[in-house]
Amino acid sequence: MQKRTLSVLAGLVGVAMLVPPFAVGQDGPLKTAWGDPDLQGTWSYASLTPLQRPTSMADKEFFTPEEAAQRNYSVTLDQPDAPGSVGSYNALWFDRGEVSSDMRTSLIVDPPDGRLPVTAETQRRQTEQREYAQAHPADSWVDRTNWDRCITYHGVPPISTGYNNSVQILQTPTHVAIRVENIHDVRIIPLDGRPQLDDDIRQWNGDSRARWDGDTLVVETANYSDQTVHRFPSSRNTKAVERYRRVAEDLIETEFTIEDATVYTAPWTAVRPMPRLDDYIIYEYACHEGNYAMSNILMSERSAEK
Repeated sequence: MQKRTLSVLAGLVGVAMLVPPFAVGQDGPLKTAWGDPDLQGTWSYASLTPLQRPTSMADKEFFTPEEAAQRNYSVTLDQPDAPGSVGSYNALWFDRGEVSSDMRTSLIVDPPDGRLPVTAETQRRQTEQREYAQAHPADSWVDRTNWDRCITYHGVPPISTGYNNSVQILQTPTHVAIRVENIHDVRIIPLDGRPQLDDDIRQWNGDSRARWDGDTLVVETANYSDQTVHRFPSSRNTKAVERYRRVAEDLIETEFTIEDATVYTAPWTAVRPMPRLDDYIIYEYACHEGNYAMSNILMSERSAEK
């Protein structure tokens, strides 16, 4: 499976290098040489706009320019380490982005309150999970996050964190490849209308299929693993529908809707602008290479137990 994925990606890269990036002499949206809307390039989904609207902002849908400027400025300040902390990166190394250009106080636009419509049962499970994690931080490696274990990080669809919030998109007439910087996952997404994988086949980032709806790329993802952890509540029943539309030469507007009746009382939708990153190179995120964090975490816990 890994060899096949690498060969498909190599083919995508080869085609992308052989054809001109845009069709010549066109009006309207940028097009590939074969006529599809062109989404190719490297794009950032870093954002200081939170996924959920803070409860302190209640019905406030938009930041004022002053509030946005203050939020953007605050992350440039180096914060002192918390007591007992072994330290972290300073502001130079983070890639948190800025408040989204639409000035919204949450990426979530539906429900209108900007909050995740979780069920009471989901809230109960989240509380149990937090309590378990506090009591069992590292009984074994399975108690650590998928990121600690070099499996996945931002998830599908990705939610930005402190750094590595970038994707590279490549296209051919039959496939779209979306490569995320962290942890160097590549989604090879067919456009030929094939059905999704059998329900018994589950993957960390799910199974994606795409189609064009006018100038919008629609990507539907299901078949997540039982062990998949998103940066929002989810389960093996979660389904995601992403929409990518290039609204300017240097901007893609993305929207994603999450459906899961076992977690939420209703589907929810988030909107996120993705500016283009010119002259940005995604280097390999070799997480396992020299990853001493896991062994050190487990070793420290065993020492603490003794």
